[in-house]
Formats: sequence, C-alpha cells, structure tokens
Amino acid sequence: MRFSDSLHLAVFDCDGTLVDSQHSIVASMNAAFDAHAYPQPDAEAVRMVVGLPLHVAMGRLLPDADPDVPGQLANSYIEAFHGLREKGEVADPLYPGVLDILSVLEDASWILGIATGKGRRGLLATLETHGLVDRFQTLQTADSAPGKPDPGMLLNAMRETGADAADTVMIGDTTFDMEMAIAAGTMAVGVSWGYHPEEHLQKAGAHVVIDDFAALPNEIKKLRGYL
Repeated sequence: MRFSDSLHLAVFDCDGTLVDSQHSIVASMNAAFDAHAYPQPDAEAVRMVVGLPLHVAMGRLLPDADPDVPGQLANSYIEAFHGLREKGEVADPLYPGVLDILSVLEDASWILGIATGKGRRGLLATLETHGLVDRFQTLQTADSAPGKPDPGMLLNAMRETGADAADTVMIGDTTFDMEMAIAAGTMAVGVSWGYHPEEHLQKAGAHVVIDDFAALPNEIKKLRGYL
C-alpha cells in the first residue's frame, strides 16, 4: 500500500501506544513514593501523567511539595524501574497489531520513529526486549529534547529524517502526544487503548482516534487528503 512517492515519517509514542507498561510504571511510582514516605498516588492519576518528563509528572502528582521533591522522586522512580528490570519483572507486552502495522508502513516506504518521555536507556531496553531497535530510524527521548507537549522531539525527528510536517504523523495515546503534534504542524492520530480517554485526545487536537492499528493506514490516507 503506497500513500505517495514523497518522504513520509510515522512517529510512535512508546508507553501506552506500542507497549502496555502500566504495571511497571505504577509499581515504580509506588516504590518511589514509598521511598520518600509519601502516600502512593492513585493509579488513574499516574496514568494521566504518563508521557511527561518524570520531574514534571512528579510535580503534578504532588503540586504542593517543596521544589526539590519532584527531582528526588524522579530519581527514585528510575532506581525502582531499573530494579524491576534487573529482577525480570518488567514485561511491557506489545499491544495487538504492533508488528503488523510496522511491517505495513515499512512496505509502503514509511520511515519509522519514536518520540517518548522515557530516557534513551529505558527506551532501548524496551525495544531490545521485543527485537524492535532496528525498525526505527529516529529515536527521540527526554534526554535529547524538551519533554512533551513541547514539539522539540518531533521537530528533531523530522530534521533527522528529512521529512516535512505535512508528511509526518504522530501516533500516541496521551493528550501530550496530540498537543506536540499540533505544535509541530503534523498529523495527530490518537489511539484508544492507552492511558488517556478518547474524549481527552480529541479535545487536545487529535485529527482522528483509532481503536486498532489495522485502521491506521486508511486513516492516514484520509488525513493526507486535507492536511
């Protein structure tokens, strides 16, 4: 399936879009809060900050804390997550249809990329678990650009690959992904199986929200007709 002869780029979020990392994220968040004797945050509140830089997420979960607390919690979260991984307790399974849609896009000559709030070390560990590192030509993380919803990661991905905004699509499960895409001038495709409700994605600017990856190629074709 070919969409056009021009260079085109599909950038995916990771957590909540490609992999179901909810269990490890919530467990690591709980461990971080325990380490500093704060009450564990509600799981729904945690899901709503997934995708933000860690220190920003911590600040939203504890808005009245002293200024140095979010950074301390972020460090404890990283330590807890690495501890889970070392014990083999980070599964983060792929969502249904991931491998199929990557192949469909590759067959159509799309460049594939990732833009995630994860650090590069964590992203590579996740991709290596599923044998996906070589599938993506640009990896944008919180280590190399401002966090979502700032458009920096997406702009970097386009710069690295030579793709124009009109030929780039951002696929993600959070409002931060949609806001980043709109700020960068790209197509914004939300997925309904992640961490933010569909209505939130739409309010954040999603051009379309899909219920399964199989719908992505046709929805992109429709969007490219009017964007």
